[in-house]
Amino acid sequence: MTTTLITGANRGLGKETARQLVAAGHTVWVGARDEDRGRATADELGALSVQLDVTDDASVAAAIEHIAAHGGLDVLVNNAGMAAPGLTGPEALEVFDTNAVSIVRVTQAALPLLRESANPVVVNVSSALGSFTANHDPARPASSYPAIVYGASKAAVSMLTVQYARAVPEVKFNAVEPGYSRTGLGGLSRPDARPAEVGARNIVRLATIGTDGPTGTFEEDDGVQLGW
Repeated sequence: MTTTLITGANRGLGKETARQLVAAGHTVWVGARDEDRGRATADELGALSVQLDVTDDASVAAAIEHIAAHGGLDVLVNNAGMAAPGLTGPEALEVFDTNAVSIVRVTQAALPLLRESANPVVVNVSSALGSFTANHDPARPASSYPAIVYGASKAAVSMLTVQYARAVPEVKFNAVEPGYSRTGLGGLSRPDARPAEVGARNIVRLATIGTDGPTGTFEEDDGVQLGW
């Protein structure tokens, strides 16, 4: 049985990813900052819940300790993310802490458990908004959508992915572009937003790779490599 932890999993892409991985036979831990909402989501999906605030070292450590006490960990999906409406220093710091620094915080805490797995995998949810290629391609939505701090934070996610893949070769690290999804973060009313279940498939695909799967990649639909 494969055990998976998903951060920010009580709504949006995280929740849909949890739903699909439960259906695929994974034991899924729904990581959520709000304990009650996380528990309600886990009960709905047939998953387990753990309180997890990715911006809090103590919360992350407690969550990983709790998971360790109930078994091991094979897959980590760093999904938690946020955007801020303004461009102030404090808002930028909050976005980078949630979207990028948290990947270091959670991954470092989880690595001892992941290293015990026969097939350890980390999936980092990134975005085309952090891709130079997508931002300079007029055919792509990212080229016309201003996202100064969010886009920069997602570019950091992509580089964290490739650097971790190099530094920790025994674990497979991949970044994924789920696409504009109909979620609270992606845009519930955007005409180009697609259902969360479609975007989650990209995350699920990389969360279920075998021992011969890729590492250090940035992928979107159908495994297509997205230029950074």
